[in-house]
Amino acid sequence: MCAYLCALGVTLKYMQMMRFETQDNIDREDRAIKKFCEIFKGSSRKMGPNDIDFKVYDRDGNIVAYAEVKGRHRPMASAFPLPVGASKVVKLCEKNSTPVIIWACDDGIIYGKPMEIEGRAVWGGRKPRKGSVNDQRLMIYYKEQENLTHIPYED
Repeated sequence: MCAYLCALGVTLKYMQMMRFETQDNIDREDRAIKKFCEIFKGSSRKMGPNDIDFKVYDRDGNIVAYAEVKGRHRPMASAFPLPVGASKVVKLCEKNSTPVIIWACDDGIIYGKPMEIEGRAVWGGRKPRKGSVNDQRLMIYYKEQENLTHIPYED
């Protein structure tokens, strides 16, 4: 049992070291989920580090969705194609509530439900970083389409 707990502790420490999320990324994600929840006067709760990003509640506290927020460091007008890791989409869709992907752009959010939008799956991602294990992976890229909603930030 002690060996198991020691191995688990080392694994968790290793996983924490491999996260590349900056405070800017966290702030961008927070702003996007707040904007999304504003639409229906709901709220959200951050999920664990190895889960999808948020559990989303309506104004009465009922779970209405699970959301994955992806940073998109550009304006909405030039954000396409919208990328997301295929494994994130699968994990999101396995939840027992409505799945939503939110792309946090510089000037607003773009969001859609995976089962209502069409994407193209290809091997890709970003230029590999030292210590990262998932910069290159199966990705889904979404072109502009009718079932993607654009909501600008008002400030």
